Amino acid sequence: MTLRALKLGDLLTVVPALRALARAFPHHRHTLAAPAALGALARHTGAVDDVVDTPSLDHLDAQVHDADLAVNLHGKGPESTALLAATNPRRLLAFDQETGPGWQDDEHEVVRWCRLLDHFGIPADPTDLRLRKPDRKVVPEALGAALLHPGAADAARRWPPQRWAAVGRSLRQAGLEVVVTGAPEEVDLARAIARDAGLPARSVLAGRTDLLDLVATVAAAAFVVSGDTGVAHVATATGTPSVVLFGPVPPSAWGPPPCSRHVPLWAGRRGDPHAPTVDPGLLRLSVEDVLAAVEGLRRVLSSGSGARPEPVVSDPWQT
Repeated sequence: MTLRALKLGDLLTVVPALRALARAFPHHRHTLAAPAALGALARHTGAVDDVVDTPSLDHLDAQVHDADLAVNLHGKGPESTALLAATNPRRLLAFDQETGPGWQDDEHEVVRWCRLLDHFGIPADPTDLRLRKPDRKVVPEALGAALLHPGAADAARRWPPQRWAAVGRSLRQAGLEVVVTGAPEEVDLARAIARDAGLPARSVLAGRTDLLDLVATVAAAAFVVSGDTGVAHVATATGTPSVVLFGPVPPSAWGPPPCSRHVPLWAGRRGDPHAPTVDPGLLRLSVEDVLAAVEGLRRVLSSGSGARPEPVVSDPWQT
């Protein structure tokens, strides 16, 4: 069993590690301890058989006890590692400065977990991120649309709503269909942005999609503009071009692999990703910065040079 009791983007960054484990142990049943809301998407990766609802590190359900192998894909410990050790697995893989591979703060999140498994003799490919498109019906408005995803779990990573509205207005005036996505708790935000951007009510998809619907919607879009949040990782996984706004955390830690289909924007200032107010570095990104990035991305796509995912080296985040 593996532990990753976190959110959407966190799940998608460990897909290569999960698939490596599935290949290494093809005759085992693979259980993921993660929030139940991620269950369908976790199984959709093809690397997970069961998901045991684990919204936090408070405890692990008894059904994951006595596993043949427990893997800590949650964090560097010691809390998460101790929690797994208490389930009495026959073998435990985790970061440990003394007995295992050491944690590296400046490592990309995808590469980190592949390195952990590589250390223990389980080859993992950090480029193995792609998801097949779910067999879900997508609303017509999303087909070939510019998809804006303004929300994020933490206030530090939320670009101001009025700036999102300005981007939506400009894209609409350029003749593009624009849709706004979001979680159920972000419906009011999405509606306000759509209203201020002059978008029709049908453009608001927030609260109307479950996770697999959202993946299918992103896959159907022409491109995505989002903050540093789960939908950015969905764009990477589906191969949908994207412009991603980074604030407190640099793209070298959580960004997409370098290629012309994905444009990370970052002002070069690190901060607290869990701060209660928007990060000052994120505020340095202007509406004009975002629109210029979108225009550049559209030029690349129209030229055909970004029409297909580009080949990447085995460790695409290392320069």
